Amino acid sequence: MKVDIGKRIKHWRKEKSMTQDALAKKADIPYTTLAKIEAGLVMNPRMDTLIKITAGLEITLDELIKQ
Repeated sequence: MKVDIGKRIKHWRKEKSMTQDALAKKADIPYTTLAKIEAGLVMNPRMDTLIKITAGLEITLDELIKQ
């Protein structure tokens, strides 16, 4: 089972009514990193980046990756 992590992040971000900029700031990651992940240009983000993103979204890693 392949998970499109960028689409999942975008889905959750929109669920939380956040802009990319707001999530990047809350997750303490560069805006360009988040934009590249969501666009599918970065297919396998680093685990520490995913942890920061899920913390910014206030969800768990399990919630992010489950279908």
